[in-house]
Amino acid sequence: MTEQWAVLDPAIRPADPEAYLRAALQWHFGEDTGSPFWLRRAKSLDFDPLTDVRTYDDLTLFPNIVDELRDIPVEDLVPRGYGPRPPAPKVFETGGTTGAPKRVILMPDWFESSIDRMLAGPVFAGREPGNILIATPTGPHKIGGQYDDVVRRQNTIKFTIDVDPRWVKKLIARGENDQVKAYVEHVLDQIEHVLTTQNVGLLVITPPLLRACSARPLLVELINTKVSVVFWGGAHMTADERYELQHVHFPGVRMVSRYNSAMILEGAAERAGTGTGDHVIYDPYSPVVTFRVIDPETRETVDYGRRGQVVMNHVSKGFFAPNNLERDSAVRVPGPEGQFGDSVADPRPVETFGGERVIEGIY
Repeated sequence: MTEQWAVLDPAIRPADPEAYLRAALQWHFGEDTGSPFWLRRAKSLDFDPLTDVRTYDDLTLFPNIVDELRDIPVEDLVPRGYGPRPPAPKVFETGGTTGAPKRVILMPDWFESSIDRMLAGPVFAGREPGNILIATPTGPHKIGGQYDDVVRRQNTIKFTIDVDPRWVKKLIARGENDQVKAYVEHVLDQIEHVLTTQNVGLLVITPPLLRACSARPLLVELINTKVSVVFWGGAHMTADERYELQHVHFPGVRMVSRYNSAMILEGAAERAGTGTGDHVIYDPYSPVVTFRVIDPETRETVDYGRRGQVVMNHVSKGFFAPNNLERDSAVRVPGPEGQFGDSVADPRPVETFGGERVIEGIY
């Protein structure tokens, strides 16, 4: 990477948000460095990203392009600045909650740096490496697709199960609740078999599946006796549910969460000291990922302590997704000192999004 673009190095958290934003815009809209998608898309904008976007607030000038990620070739998302033979990105998809899945790319430099941050975070830091059971969707889903690199670095073992969240969403949409229950039991059988026969120190799971585990006495016993950390995400959990799972069902297990979205590319971390009988607060990896919490009718930022809909910006060397109205609402919270943008608490899905009913299912 040349000195001009050093500020965009994914391994370094930017110290000057505005300088970082200017460099990212020059990269993504430069003829020699931008992606085919954004260079083509820029021609339809009624402003010039290189001259009219000066601050993060100006990112609201951009249209929300994430629906276009359902259909465009992923090769068009790779910035030309990676060279004529760029490294292959990892491709992940959304869960298809609001229609056909959207696809995002994680370039290798970004992916490696995100694994660095995971290993330095609360789930892994300060504990002996151990085997991992991924009781979440895998395949095209980032929540389960990033642990191959974790176990490779830690010289541990990853176990997975079959989970198809899109099939469950279809069953729920058709009102086939008996089939949903049967499918969940099928998933629990797989979790139970792995935990019965293997050594597992970390369980990665979605809240609906963790709640279902709490209703099976054998799974409760296995998790409490074998698992040291439960890392949950991919769906919402209320403060009351978290308290019950932590203190009633799994009192000997440390529980940690992240607020994740495929569109974020980097989950927002759980703020230390929150979630004990109250809402968990999530702080994004700013200024790469920034949140605003708005009134969806007026598009104005809500007051601190009020609930609104989450707008996310992702600005990195490998991917640019500004002004993305997420399918989640959350309570707006001041960020910690030095953070750029809002933090959020108690995220949960809106009832409808883009004219479609939002169905969380098991993911």
